[in-house]
Amino acid sequence: MAKYSIKELENLSGIKAHTIRIWEKRYNLIKPDRTDTNIRYYCDTELKRLLNIAILNRHGIKISNIAHLSDTELTEKVVSISSDPLNAENNIENMVLAMVDMNEARFEKILSRYIMNEGFENAVIKIIFPFFEKIGLLWQTGSINPAHEHFVSNLFRQKLMVAIDNLAVTDKQNAKKFVMFLPEGEYHELGLLFYYYLVKKSGKLVYYLGSSVPYSDVIETAKMVKTDYLFTSITSSITGVKTADYLGKLSKEFPFQKVFITGLQVKDGLHNLPSNIQKVSSPLDLTELFKLN
Repeated sequence: MAKYSIKELENLSGIKAHTIRIWEKRYNLIKPDRTDTNIRYYCDTELKRLLNIAILNRHGIKISNIAHLSDTELTEKVVSISSDPLNAENNIENMVLAMVDMNEARFEKILSRYIMNEGFENAVIKIIFPFFEKIGLLWQTGSINPAHEHFVSNLFRQKLMVAIDNLAVTDKQNAKKFVMFLPEGEYHELGLLFYYYLVKKSGKLVYYLGSSVPYSDVIETAKMVKTDYLFTSITSSITGVKTADYLGKLSKEFPFQKVFITGLQVKDGLHNLPSNIQKVSSPLDLTELFKLN
């Protein structure tokens, strides 16, 4: 069973921890459990209830009215107001609920409906990427059951691979070249696949090397194809080397190329990077960078 701190509930629901505590005391909306050492934690049932409460509250329903609803009534009311297939925030919260319930049919319905209406690229930018950002830190801390991670990762991976395969390889002679890879020891490939799709769709020529690529192979490939850009994602620590040192080596090896980096290891840290190292914090960030480079 997964266990969540109140801060993790805040990250998943968008409701401030202070507000959760007030609702908890005043309305008894959710009920924390306690460890043997008296530390509060919340289970999947409380998370699901809070996510449903967040959806209703965001739609203007007063918390005093929500407090009187049973779990069944709460779910029914959420279903009745969550029918808008284009509401990104609703879709993300419903995807979290489907993940916690391991409900593949519901997950597929949410994704397929959004893709049908908005297209795959908008789905990646507006709901898929934000969904993984929302739950990514929980995976890192082990708060979410690994089964949940494998469940949603495999669903998204299947859709991404099909979408990437359906994109034509550019035949433009002057197309910019990208070498995309994960450093040796890094296996969190899903984020890089998001960007692979966006880079390929933008008409760039992509050499996708995949996960855990030895440094020497990256260098050899990039020089062989005369790449214009390198793109990597660093979520966990790189095997045998500090992240800043690894990026410094890449910068010196390719002083005239731009090196794009993304991932949890670089999101909030790594300041004063070499001028040719460029952080990418989101898909929209990448599309803006394409206009400048």
